[in-house]
Amino acid sequence: MVERSVTVKNDDGIHCRPSSEIIATANQFSDCALRISTPKGESDLSSIMSLIVLGLAKGDSVTVRAEGPREAEACEKIASLFEFNFDFPDANQ
Repeated sequence: MVERSVTVKNDDGIHCRPSSEIIATANQFSDCALRISTPKGESDLSSIMSLIVLGLAKGDSVTVRAEGPREAEACEKIASLFEFNFDFPDANQ
């Protein structure tokens, strides 16, 4: 098992759009068990609703845990999404 602690960076927290990105990435690692834990609760990243209901806000701490054949890669990719500042729509366009 691999784990990494991160801080939510997105200005609006982890709402529907960031959640969909996180779950889509988690689905790429179907050979790994992926979980997050926060002071607000836990999610196994199997569904978007299990993530959204946590109501994660900017500054919240999240521990990402991965177990499986590609656990290091999965943990790193999922953790990086919690640290990403999503901009919907892209303000640079």
